[in-house]
Parts: sequence; C-alpha cells; structure tokens
Amino acid sequence: MNEQRVQTSEALRVGLVLALAGGYLDAYTYLCRGGVFANAETGNMVLLGVKLAAGDWAAAAKYLPPIFAFFLGVLAAEAIRRRGKAAPAAKLHWRQWVLALEIGVLAAAAFAPLGGAWDMAVNWAVSFVCALQVESFRRVHGKAYATTMCTGNLRSGTELLYQYFQTRDRSILRSSLRYYQVIVAFIAGAAVSAVLAGPLGQWSVLAACGLLAVVLVVLRQAEVTSRE
Repeated sequence: MNEQRVQTSEALRVGLVLALAGGYLDAYTYLCRGGVFANAETGNMVLLGVKLAAGDWAAAAKYLPPIFAFFLGVLAAEAIRRRGKAAPAAKLHWRQWVLALEIGVLAAAAFAPLGGAWDMAVNWAVSFVCALQVESFRRVHGKAYATTMCTGNLRSGTELLYQYFQTRDRSILRSSLRYYQVIVAFIAGAAVSAVLAGPLGQWSVLAACGLLAVVLVVLRQAEVTSRE
C-alpha cells in the first residue's frame, strides 16, 4: 500500500512517533516513579493474582487502581470517538481531542513531586493516557499494532516475516518491517527517557508531551490540507 494513500492516523511516521512516546513513558514510570511499568496491565494483573493467592489483600489492592485507570482510559477514548463521529463538522477530529487530553494529563503529571503517593497517582495517570492512545491508534498501513506495548508487534512482525519467506511477496515483507520499525522506535523512546530522567527528573515527562504534540500537529495539518 502506498504511503500517500494511507489515512494520516495510520501512517508509519505517526506510528513511529507514538511508539517513541510509548517507550518513553514506560521508561519514565520505571525510572522516575517507583520502578513501575504503567503502559500495559498484564504485569499488574499477574501481581494482583499472586498477592491474592498469598492472602496479602493490602498489597493486592494497590494493583487495582492502575488497571481501573486503564479501563477508564478505554472508556474515555470510546466516548470521545462516539462524540466525534456524531459531530463530523467539529473543528478538531476526535483523535486530536484524544491527543490533547493525553498532553494535558501528562503536563499535569510533571508537577507531581517524586516519591510516595505522588508516584502512584502519576502511574495511574500514565495508565489512563496509554489506554487512550492504544485504543485510538490501532492500525499502521491497515495492520493492527500497539504503540504502548510491543509483544503483539513482535508476534505480528515475525509471523509476517515467516509468510514472506514462504511467498517472497515484498508487500508482506514491508508490512513485517513496519512492525520492527515500531519496536525499534519504542526502544529508542525508552533510551531517550533514560538519558533525560537523570537531569530532568519529574519534568522529563514533558518530552512525551512534545512527541504527542508533534502527532497532533501532523494530524491537524493533514486535516486542513484535505479540506483545501
């Protein structure tokens, strides 16, 4: 599929920047907010089960809020999508509203001091933001992918790579390589976060706001151009 014919929200360049932001946020919560990976909830669910099995109710309870925050993020994204679909003449596309909400939540998180209950609150906020993002940006060049976690991307990319070796269809190879590019972008985002976490501390989350702002501008410019 030609890049020019792809909807902007599904363009590879958008997926790569979102993956940069996803990797950045995962490293940020781990390095600055108590060693937690807040982007995906599988680990929290596993630890919830482990603590419940051990009868440690207090420890189990702390894993529920980020899971619930992710749940609320999905609901919020769907509510924004439905509202946007009902008002097609709105000044901003619904995905742009999602990005604006992400930026606002993360900017507010930058003012939360490091440590204690503040770290927990920020991790909940990041879980909420990541749910917004993964629910709103699901495809790159028509293929399902994720920008806040990479296990599924690795599976899909490798599956397509195997299909390419069987068929020698270069379009399948291009689809496979897009997944690996997203994974590399995710890792690069984590690396940049690690570099900035030391000197900037709690404020380093603002770099993720910058990345999301880039996507917002790209989507906005594409929309304006399409109307001209």
